[in-house]
Amino acid sequence: MELLTSGFNILLIMVGFGVLIFVHELGHFLAAKWAGVRTEGFSIGFGPPICSWRKGIGFRLGSTYEAVRRRTGQLPGELSDDELRDAGLGETEYSLRWLPLGGFVRMLGQDDVKPAATSDNRRSFNVRPIRHRMVVISAGVVMNLLFAGLLFVIAFTIGVRFESPIIGQVVPGSPAATAVASDGSVGLRSGDRVVDIDGHGIETFGDIQIETAMGRPDVDMTVRVEREGRSEPLQFTVRPRVDPTSRLMGIGVMPASSTRLLVVDEMPIVDSVLDRAGLAKQGVEPGMTLTAVDGEPVWNYDSYAALSDGRGGDALETTWVAADETGRGADRTVVASLDPVPQWQQLRYTDATSTSIVGYEEGLLGLVPMVRLSSVTAGSPNQGILQPGDIVLRIGNHQAPRMRTFREFIVEHGAGAVDMTILRDGEPVSVTARIEESGIFDPRPLMGVTPTYAWDEPRFSQPMEVVQSEGREDSSPSAVKTPVASLGLLGGSRIESINGLPVDDWRGIWRAVHGRDGAGELEVTVLLPTTNVDRRTVRIPVDAVWTDEVRALAWQPSLPYFVFEPLFVLRHANGDPLQAVSMGIQETASFAVLTYLTIDRLFRGTVKVEHLQGPVGIVHIGSKVADRGFSYLLFFLGLISVNLAVINFLPLPIVDGGLFLYLVYEAFKGRPPSVGFQNGAALVGLLLIATAFVVTFYNDIARIIG
Repeated sequence: MELLTSGFNILLIMVGFGVLIFVHELGHFLAAKWAGVRTEGFSIGFGPPICSWRKGIGFRLGSTYEAVRRRTGQLPGELSDDELRDAGLGETEYSLRWLPLGGFVRMLGQDDVKPAATSDNRRSFNVRPIRHRMVVISAGVVMNLLFAGLLFVIAFTIGVRFESPIIGQVVPGSPAATAVASDGSVGLRSGDRVVDIDGHGIETFGDIQIETAMGRPDVDMTVRVEREGRSEPLQFTVRPRVDPTSRLMGIGVMPASSTRLLVVDEMPIVDSVLDRAGLAKQGVEPGMTLTAVDGEPVWNYDSYAALSDGRGGDALETTWVAADETGRGADRTVVASLDPVPQWQQLRYTDATSTSIVGYEEGLLGLVPMVRLSSVTAGSPNQGILQPGDIVLRIGNHQAPRMRTFREFIVEHGAGAVDMTILRDGEPVSVTARIEESGIFDPRPLMGVTPTYAWDEPRFSQPMEVVQSEGREDSSPSAVKTPVASLGLLGGSRIESINGLPVDDWRGIWRAVHGRDGAGELEVTVLLPTTNVDRRTVRIPVDAVWTDEVRALAWQPSLPYFVFEPLFVLRHANGDPLQAVSMGIQETASFAVLTYLTIDRLFRGTVKVEHLQGPVGIVHIGSKVADRGFSYLLFFLGLISVNLAVINFLPLPIVDGGLFLYLVYEAFKGRPPSVGFQNGAALVGLLLIATAFVVTFYNDIARIIG
């Protein structure tokens, strides 16, 4: 059933895409009729005609050309207007063709690929007044914009849900975390509602992403937010930077979440999260909504997080509700116990060539948990060699690698065999694993495993001796030694006790470190990885700054925000047709400007070529959008229609913008560009289009499979 739905959605998007192209060509056709240009054909789709209609001939399977030749002895293009009229024939053949994606209009004296194909006929495109030709050339773009506006109007009349512009999470060390407000306060916070960026109004979280992605790495942005407890919005100065994951400009914020769990189809990881938290065996399932914690109602993820922190690490009594078939009432209620988890220090690091923070490890005082394999992909070369739960003691020549070291090793090593030592059921086991390339479209080395931190095992990986701390004056990072620096601790060691108190996992380590008063030393007994009896007691000096950082840590929800549905805001015209029209016009204008900005940022390098979507990617995304409902499909097609309009009017050969530029040249010079120049430009245009198609096709396939 799911496969049928997906196939239907893909077909729906392909048809929708075809409609947009058809609308574009319809604009050219109607404008050509208005301008008095002889239109010899108007087709829906491409390829050989299935059937056609012509005045005086009627409907025919295939083309009407042969019927015209039998009646007149000539093909339609060989007949003058008077001859056609005398024979009772229409000048235009209307046809339906085998590939129903778009369409085309064929005008006398106009051929994008063959500029020399002109005509002396008074109704030829090339002899009509320049102003008339300008209207004909630009009519397709105008039609796409008008159609986009119509689609937006209908979508807003129905109502479209978007992610709320409320900040859910702020990435540690990100521009958002270090932004300075006009009142001197530092950092955007979870729960802040973004009002505008650089004076541009923000209505959805997508608007935040778009505005920051269109920013420049060396230019500050002004971000205004509404914050609970403040009567006036706060104004922050933020300098965006490239996100190492998305490779787009950003400020390091993520959308706020509701308390409804995502369903399995949307994010399969939800099941594993519920299982690890012990909720699955208590009857909690994807799609259920968290309604209360210890009897207190919760309405979003932040309220759940606040209650998690307020219980001092004690188990929480959570109430979950499953909606009935209507999606409104409570079908069933589950009460489940849920333990909060400690918040860890974000130990930031740089790369070898820069002082810019590129990532972080989670841990305490420079100590970082071991890497655990939470899953092994079915069908991967390591299935049966590695197992879920394995702890990585060694990979290649790296002993007790940290998370970053583990991931970088896979990339640097490349495809091939690799020796590993893993901890399985408390015993070290030597294995030979394999790294492979995922495929021709995505040649990244992969192991088919999912690494996580081993929080349940009180071992630490290679300690971090130096971390990066954000500067106070210029916000540039500076190197800071950790408390465990120069102690000679061996990665893979197991912590047995802290200040005489035994620890069994990292929660115990957290309690021992977090619960101490003031600065001083921690007496830590570790079991070295060499033998099971080789113990060592070290004293870790912890100054006041590190003490304050640790004591600022809180108890966090054991369920991460990303397993919950985002908070949504409904954009709706509220039954007001004029408001719907206004919203449609604004959305069309906004997306048109955004498309031009995207092209500008592409040349500036802040938007990468790999971010571009081609037809395959559009269909892939559109099929998922269609699952959300009719209004979302209309909105998506409206967006694509705007993009088609803008791209078609770029000053490039072959497309409408290039042809319009020829007309501007002709208006000033009194003659069109030479046929030789137009032929050369047409060839360049075809090469550009072919290159863009190949690049975007590669991007689409790599994105889908990888």
